[in-house]
Amino acid sequence: MSRPTPPLTGRRIRAAVIGTGAIGRGSHLPALARLAEEGETEVVAAVDIDAAAVEAFCAETGIPHAYTDLDRMLEEQRPDLVCVCTPPTLHREQTVAALRAGAWVWCEKPPVPTLADYDAVEAEEGTDGGPYASIVFQHRFGSGSRHVRRLIAERAMGRPLVAHCQTTWYRDTAYYAVPWRGRWHTEGGGPAMGHGIHQMDLLLDLLGPWSEVRAMAGRLVHDVETEDVSTALVRFESGALATIVNSVLSPDEVSRIRIDCERATVELTHLYGHSNENWRVTPARDVPTAEAAAWQDFGPDVPSSHLEQLRELVASMRAGRRPRSSGADGRTSLELITALYKSAFTDTTVRAGEIGPGDPFYTAMHGGAPGWAPVVAEEVPA
Repeated sequence: MSRPTPPLTGRRIRAAVIGTGAIGRGSHLPALARLAEEGETEVVAAVDIDAAAVEAFCAETGIPHAYTDLDRMLEEQRPDLVCVCTPPTLHREQTVAALRAGAWVWCEKPPVPTLADYDAVEAEEGTDGGPYASIVFQHRFGSGSRHVRRLIAERAMGRPLVAHCQTTWYRDTAYYAVPWRGRWHTEGGGPAMGHGIHQMDLLLDLLGPWSEVRAMAGRLVHDVETEDVSTALVRFESGALATIVNSVLSPDEVSRIRIDCERATVELTHLYGHSNENWRVTPARDVPTAEAAAWQDFGPDVPSSHLEQLRELVASMRAGRRPRSSGADGRTSLELITALYKSAFTDTTVRAGEIGPGDPFYTAMHGGAPGWAPVVAEEVPA
């Protein structure tokens, strides 16, 4: 049971950062600092298992308290918000600890390694006004995605019919020489889980619930436990059909979403983040000029970023409402990825909602599938 959350009105939100690596330093801390300038937040503590690293991090950034013990930090500092910037295998334990201490959580993707872990985290959330655990899906946020989401929701361009979702990146052998990469236990999955999750989450945010998936996966280049490429066909509840490609084998890197609606095609092309200029709307030939021009008006440019998601999260905290990218909304992309793996490894069509307790893929992304599950070496009798 979580500790009661103190009122957040009339004061700054006290934040703590767990993990002082690149993502905490380069993305979370700048977003928190910007909101601190606006009087919204203050960073009161940082936590890392490396004492020298966390002390240096705090000294460089002006954070007053450095810890190597998460529980001690939670007890002594009582933060309102905890940013989890550690490897995926630690996310469940750290998120649950923060929720039980009464703190809201903003956790880096992938949220947790399995659906079972996600459901365990959600069970620890508050039931009325928080605390809640939100996932970092910053590509959903910003002026471009907000504009296109509204156009699709209002059916301004007609029904969505066909979509393509592409995360084709390049990672060399040196990248996978890092011991924890390419392994189910430590990375949670391959490019579908660790790379393509952002574009898939944005696709789902724009198109709504999916109903079934048919997928393939392969290890074509890298000596890893996970896949290094996957492809999938997805049917949405709306009837729209989509293709998804996730790869770390592609020298010409691109992140891309294309949605063909009845009256227009909308396309996003970028790499690691997008602004208005990365979106393009192509109207059908019979669309009136004035209407097409309105579709092209994205308003003031607000790029996708950690800052924009954090800004909305802080507003949700102050209002005591569940934020986007949490609960059922935050689970949807993880469920799709799990279903993608199950389909690819079992050569079956997987439907939304079918993976639950008792299904081997509920507790492991590889599902124990031959050729994909980690090989456990047998002990040789002495």
